[in-house]
Amino acid sequence: MTSVFSIPVITRRAGRVWYRNFEVFLKTWKVNFFPPFIEAFLYLFAIGLGIGSYVGAIDGIPYVNYIAPAILAIAVMNSAFFECTYGSYVRMYYQKSFDAMIATPLSIEDVIAGEILWGATRSVMYVAIMLPVLAAFGVISLPASLLAIPLAFLGGLMFAGIGMCFTAVTPGIDTLNYPSFLFITPMTLFSGTFFPLALLPTAIQYAALVVMPLTHIVAIMRMFTIPSFSWMLFLHLVWIILVTLIVCVLSINLMKKRLIV
Repeated sequence: MTSVFSIPVITRRAGRVWYRNFEVFLKTWKVNFFPPFIEAFLYLFAIGLGIGSYVGAIDGIPYVNYIAPAILAIAVMNSAFFECTYGSYVRMYYQKSFDAMIATPLSIEDVIAGEILWGATRSVMYVAIMLPVLAAFGVISLPASLLAIPLAFLGGLMFAGIGMCFTAVTPGIDTLNYPSFLFITPMTLFSGTFFPLALLPTAIQYAALVVMPLTHIVAIMRMFTIPSFSWMLFLHLVWIILVTLIVCVLSINLMKKRLIV
């Protein structure tokens, strides 16, 4: 029996799956464009300017500037994760798109890899849409903030892989509510997004660094957008790359087991 950690064989045909999802996206681009555009405004006005008027500054950084990278990081997480959980589950179970693609020369590995790549692409799109909004309000620094785009792809791969792992083991679409509320929501709140990790108990700080991927995305985004680079950037990147490799391999093998059965 193949191990769930076996290195999958992926070909460039995975790009066809990506392109298929891209064509579907283009047909509904207006619907897909406005959510991240409006989301940036909502966060800025409700939290950045609203709550920020009471908070003032954190570590000498105006609060609205402090949360701007968190807005981008959360967009990376949500777009990739939900695309590869609810989106992929609908394509797999209800639309039977996976069955149709596997009936062609595409392998299961290519189909799942294409889905993960598409999830990462959605993260890039969301960040690319939000960046001009944040730049227009002067809460991020250019051109350093443009580094958020390649980071969005790497972070998107990670969260797409994590999402696909949950899709592979969930018995039904309603069960996906569990990782959404028990994994995604805590990360949104306790990953150094809206207040520094240093305010949390030491044990929770360590837990955030070890088991909450968003913590590392937020930290790097903050270095890019303020900007304020440090040697910690490399440690965060190494952590993200290792976890991305693990979850992508695991998700492809778990999905292969599910689809074969």
